[in-house]
Amino acid sequence: MRIARPRAARMFVAALAIGLIASGCASERDDDESGGDSEVFVFGAAGVPAALDPSLGSDGETFRVTRQAFETLLDHEPGGTELVPGLAREWSSNEEGTEWTFQLQEGVTFHDGEELTGEVVCQNFDRWYNWSGTYQNTTLSYYWQTVFGGFAENESEDTPEPNYVGCEAPDELTATITVAEPSANYPGGFSLQSFAIHSPKSLEAYAEDDPSGEGEDITFPAYSQEAGALAGTGPFRVTEWNKGNGEVTLEAFDEYWGETKPGVDQLVFRTIPEESARRQALQAGDIHGFDLVAPADVRTLEDEGFQVPVRGVFNILYLGITQDKQPALGDIQVRQAIAHALDRQNIVDTQLPEGGVRATQFIPDTVAGYSENVRTYEHDPELAQQLLAEAGAEDLTLEFCYPTEVTRPYMPAPADIYELLRADLEAVGVTIEPRPLTWNPDYQEATRSGGCDIYLLGWTGDFNEAYNFLGTWFDGYQQEWGFENEEIFDLLTEVRQEPDVAAREALYQEANEAIMEFLPGVPISSSPPSIAFSPDVNPPTVSPLTQENFAEVSFK
Repeated sequence: MRIARPRAARMFVAALAIGLIASGCASERDDDESGGDSEVFVFGAAGVPAALDPSLGSDGETFRVTRQAFETLLDHEPGGTELVPGLAREWSSNEEGTEWTFQLQEGVTFHDGEELTGEVVCQNFDRWYNWSGTYQNTTLSYYWQTVFGGFAENESEDTPEPNYVGCEAPDELTATITVAEPSANYPGGFSLQSFAIHSPKSLEAYAEDDPSGEGEDITFPAYSQEAGALAGTGPFRVTEWNKGNGEVTLEAFDEYWGETKPGVDQLVFRTIPEESARRQALQAGDIHGFDLVAPADVRTLEDEGFQVPVRGVFNILYLGITQDKQPALGDIQVRQAIAHALDRQNIVDTQLPEGGVRATQFIPDTVAGYSENVRTYEHDPELAQQLLAEAGAEDLTLEFCYPTEVTRPYMPAPADIYELLRADLEAVGVTIEPRPLTWNPDYQEATRSGGCDIYLLGWTGDFNEAYNFLGTWFDGYQQEWGFENEEIFDLLTEVRQEPDVAAREALYQEANEAIMEFLPGVPISSSPPSIAFSPDVNPPTVSPLTQENFAEVSFK
């Protein structure tokens, strides 16, 4: 998943890092308006949500919040990656994979009292399809464009052609969504939080606000920055976003239709950007849990009695290479030299939590389509020097970008990882020019626009389909990679349009092998990120997709 760059987020993250922990202590019980007690669970989040409307989101911190209030047609099994019913109790497609029919759950009520129907589902999908103006900027519609293509009327030649055709509701509890071509993004895409279903009254309210701006300087619509108009079907409803305190508050929804009722009365997500500050807040009792525990802190917290469950491996960290930016990087021998220079096992051994593994390709081995036959690049500094000499690149200088003020599930300590890789490259004669950039928004923009010779990035899968990894990067030319390779592009186009799952798996293996022969970048590692909870909490089932359901949380 991507990281969005809302203007509002940039304005107050620094202030949160300075004074947030002192803003108040978490308590299992708080006085409600009627004078009774209510159970309040406070979670320390690593970043600021972009918006409270998940349709506009593309990052994990946004979806962590919205997932508690908004639900999708399909979901994932607790703790796993298998698709299971969500708002749809059953689903099917025609043989061509172009018509997807969803039989909806009965008795589902939105937070504002409206009922879920097939027509409401269609209203949501038609809303996204008919977005215009600033909504067509990928900052706001990244996942729609990734999964369903463009819009009813594209306003830019860079916008993809729409794959969405339409939605019909043949009866009250059925919705059929039609697409022009089959895609490996279906049915997994229907589980994405960006396609959570909103109340029809909410949709009417949303229509009164529009976003503004262009490029990376986008102002989100006003409705998405406050709780007022938002109504989903989830176990919690959003009641307040206090940006001054960096807190989003949700309250239990008493009329929730699902089996897992909320175990606490109130859920608070408090933004604490620094991992050390999140850990200290947990130890002080100011919060009840936090995400992205530093590997070095796991044992300490466990010894102090805290619970530190570990997620399954479902991510990739890689060294990106921009061939357009530096002509020498277009030489395969130079890219091979870089791969052989890097001691990736050292990264695993010194920087990642237990269970981290060295990557051999651009998907983790937990995803179908992983190949055992890819070309591998062992740590061999002498071979790296030989390859550089044969390429006439003994005096190679590279600008190496790395992010600051961030931890990611696949990259727990970016600066430390950078230092180790820099030393590896310098050891074979490459001169490194460091370029540290603030993650949000500078680093994202610099890497995505092809502004770095080499850089660190990664990906946590949205659903269990290799195209969600490979297609994100290599299904066509992208500035951040800066290369043309018709064999790879054609393979991924073929696999994207292949409706048969078994046939796709074989094509993914072929694509992985072709990608690692061409070596557009260097996959470094996959790691299992940890999440921490206080001893008095019954924690949620941890998800390799980072899709925890906080309705499962309760106090012991």
